[in-house]
Amino acid sequence: MDTFRFVKARDESHAIQAASQSKTAQQGAEVRFVAGGTTLIDLMKLNVERPSQVIDINHLPLGNVEKLQDGRLKIGALVRNFDLAHHAVVQSEYPVLSQALLAGASAQLRNMATTAGNLLQPTRCVYFRNTAMACNKRAPGSGCSAIEGDNRTLAILGTSSNCIATNPSDMNVALTALEATIHIQNKTGQRELPIDDFFVVPGSTPQRENVLEPGDLITYVTLPASRPGAKSVYLKLRDRASYEFALASAAVVVDVVESKFNRVRIALGGVGTKPWRSRAASYSAFSDRSPFSRASLIAWMIAGRSTAFRRTNSALSISAPRAVIGMATIAEKTVRKEGAPLRRKNKAPALPGPTPTYFTGAAQCWQVSRCNDCRS
Repeated sequence: MDTFRFVKARDESHAIQAASQSKTAQQGAEVRFVAGGTTLIDLMKLNVERPSQVIDINHLPLGNVEKLQDGRLKIGALVRNFDLAHHAVVQSEYPVLSQALLAGASAQLRNMATTAGNLLQPTRCVYFRNTAMACNKRAPGSGCSAIEGDNRTLAILGTSSNCIATNPSDMNVALTALEATIHIQNKTGQRELPIDDFFVVPGSTPQRENVLEPGDLITYVTLPASRPGAKSVYLKLRDRASYEFALASAAVVVDVVESKFNRVRIALGGVGTKPWRSRAASYSAFSDRSPFSRASLIAWMIAGRSTAFRRTNSALSISAPRAVIGMATIAEKTVRKEGAPLRRKNKAPALPGPTPTYFTGAAQCWQVSRCNDCRS
């Protein structure tokens, strides 16, 4: 770890002014904000992050969850993941967010990690974290070791010839399905962005993961007002049942009117370079009278679209998202008949690999790599 200057921000303006001195807000930034520090400090120890100045923002008044008059939910940038997951309004009106947060990391990390920190969580690609390996995200122009390397857990959607690193956050998948808005403050004022526009795919600039510029400070996130009859679920497929990143995950949010889908939002995690809004599967689930099989079928098509830079373990790459999205849709038990559990007649898709693979989240847990039936 390099030496650095540690500064405690007096207020938001002080933090923004200090961060504006950096040449970039992306990988390689000279100035970094720190709150929970659960990822930043690790990367600094690995010399992946080497800021000359670290700004402590923990004392800024950004740690509250508030229901606004128009029904939206305002989540401060410094709200801890544990507090957000167990907040009464989140659990009752946005259960997919609570489930996603509780499916991630460990209890100790959730006690420290913040909303903004989770939103900006860097990839867990092993080549990004190993400075001895070529990585275009860490060192632009050096190459991508992952393309021909160990890429079983990396992206198949939104990839480029420069990068196939996956966005690792569970929370971001839920926020994408909930159509969250990110609120950002800088020296010139405030702006807000839909979460779909906040993240960017690698393309020819893999060092950029979002639209933040020097001096930008995320202040809070808002969620649309919960609709009557809205149901949601988060399901995560991973190699072990706890403290593990997703091989594939799905957040499904549906508005149910008279036991029918009125509106559907589906987002995928663990398979994209950004939280992946699956509009094709959402449309299929909305338009079909038998949404479970159609949503799963569309997911197969989505997962198979972009495999050019996923050279190994491609069978798992395609099987995992199609399985998890179908299971997540099935797990929403109240679609056809309020309170009546639904059961899938078809066998669970078999996933290749030597290790057991578990579905966890709203339903704990389904071992689909060796099990022939699944239960709602």
